[in-house]
Amino acid sequence: MRQYYIAGNWKMNKTKSEAVELAKSLVSALKDGKNKYMIAPSFTNLDAVAQVVKGTNIRLGAQNMSTDESGAHTGEVSVLMLKDLGVQTVILGHSERRHIYKEDDAMINTKVKLALKHGLEVILCIGELLEEREAGKAESVCEEQTRKGLSGVSAEDMKNIVIAYEPVWAIGTGKTATPEDAQAVHAFTRKILTDMYGSSVAENVIIQYGGSMKADNAQALLNQKDIDGGLIGGAALKADTFEPICKTY
Repeated sequence: MRQYYIAGNWKMNKTKSEAVELAKSLVSALKDGKNKYMIAPSFTNLDAVAQVVKGTNIRLGAQNMSTDESGAHTGEVSVLMLKDLGVQTVILGHSERRHIYKEDDAMINTKVKLALKHGLEVILCIGELLEEREAGKAESVCEEQTRKGLSGVSAEDMKNIVIAYEPVWAIGTGKTATPEDAQAVHAFTRKILTDMYGSSVAENVIIQYGGSMKADNAQALLNQKDIDGGLIGGAALKADTFEPICKTY
């Protein structure tokens, strides 16, 4: 049976002292939590937060990584550096990386396979723009991002893959897909995974919802059959807004 997995993506927020304070609050608040948890601070705060969450039930995540292990890549951060800091999970293909920084499916797939090679868990983000949804292309966009993002990934490696469906139009806008709309895409995505890997693998893949999940809508979303958690942005920046989501079930 799939476990609820609540992850916090802090994006480009928090100084080191603020990040440490929030991490300490979450360690205390979630120490008896029965679900799976992760927080992803900015690169500059990873080391400090790592010291706080080490040995706890909160995983340390990174928000992105380079396509290369090392070399002349100014401004990039490699998988080896992340592992050295204790990172366990990396978020790849986030809509902001896709649409602001123009990362394409081929680049994201390279990162996915590199992260898996080094034993990291991957949260692979998929999701459609508003104009794509209005044009009836939500499913085709998500299918393409799923298939291309997982190209060359084995059934065995799928145990380290989490999918996060994030309708781009619902990120940071206050808009949220209805639970039924979100469930439809989650179920469709699991159908694609079944086609790619078989039902036994697909049934074990956690599929998070990543579009403005908050305490007041978390239960309705998590009640859906194929919604297995959340990739939380804004509501993850304060303990008193993140903790209730984590403890919904």
